[in-house]
Amino acid sequence: MEAISENLQQFLSFTGFANATPGHLIMILVGLIFLYFGIAKKWEPMLLVPIGFGILIGNIPFTPGLQLGIYEDGSVLSYLYLGVLKGFYPPLIFLGIGAMTDFSALISNPRMMLIGAAAQFGIFGAYMAALHLGFNAAEAGAIGIIGGADGPTAIFLSSKLAPDLMGAIAVSAYSYMALVPVIQPPIMKLLTTKKERLIRMKPPRQVSQTEKIIFPILGLLLTTFIVPAGLPLLGMLFFGNLLKECGVTKRLANTAANPLIDIVTILLGLTVGASTQATTFLTTKSVLIFVLGAGSFIVATATGVIFVKIFNLFLKEGNKINPLIGNAGVSAVPDAARVSQEVGSHYDKTNFLLMHAMAPNVSGVIGSAVAAGLLLGFLA
Repeated sequence: MEAISENLQQFLSFTGFANATPGHLIMILVGLIFLYFGIAKKWEPMLLVPIGFGILIGNIPFTPGLQLGIYEDGSVLSYLYLGVLKGFYPPLIFLGIGAMTDFSALISNPRMMLIGAAAQFGIFGAYMAALHLGFNAAEAGAIGIIGGADGPTAIFLSSKLAPDLMGAIAVSAYSYMALVPVIQPPIMKLLTTKKERLIRMKPPRQVSQTEKIIFPILGLLLTTFIVPAGLPLLGMLFFGNLLKECGVTKRLANTAANPLIDIVTILLGLTVGASTQATTFLTTKSVLIFVLGAGSFIVATATGVIFVKIFNLFLKEGNKINPLIGNAGVSAVPDAARVSQEVGSHYDKTNFLLMHAMAPNVSGVIGSAVAAGLLLGFLA
């Protein structure tokens, strides 16, 4: 009986109930909130559902040393997490994004790239704010990229500059990507007049197949010669787009745009969520990262809108840009462009802004990768 009693006590000591802390319970609640928003509200479910469930997995209490946790050498989760730590999940995501993205709107109106570039100001604004709050230069650079609303880029950069902060940075970046429809509309309405919201833009011109094929080749050469550090992301983005547009690699393009990106998204979301283990995640730095990330995203949105308003001062009537597409300069594709359309249609149901907004939106993807390359080149 005594042996049975000892075995029972040992069993109970290994249960989650015996090892639970308030931090674990807080993070489990956070995971349930992510699942609620992903399932019930349908906010970026492809991201929030894997991340939310990963948060639950990462915060099941256990006795250390059993090779279960994501931070324990030899555990299954730690091997899956290598794709995040070593930064090879994000380029695969970018390959799929390139294979899914139609750059026609940007090719037909290249000036829209300026909006995507302007929206990256939030990244560098957050970088300076993070330095002021006591983060070192590498950490500040990794935090700043949250303003681009680009989860894979945030993970890639933080894996190189601040791996210890990766969990907080990744969750913050994906959270704000999911909250695009909530955060952006009030800023857009605040910074524009009713007259500006009603601006109608000329339909984009028809883009030839030759232009679509040349674009990823030329885009790769121009961007990576300027910022070689962005090669892993930009190279895969433009390669995926070439697979889509060249017309002779449809199977490869379909694989990159569907099963490959789906598999990598599952692994990335689940392991990023699991990395929010309460014992390492619940820190003052994590809270500051969320605050800085929110500020960075707000500044990026506002800068895009304000830039269009200033740009319009130099454009003739009939050529002006509706500033409601300025929000799409962040790289949350296609959600930011949809927000432009939804806000614009509230004031004029016949004014279709979606295709126009896709131009700065896809340029934001390129812009955030270039910004990451710049920060990596300066800070690595």
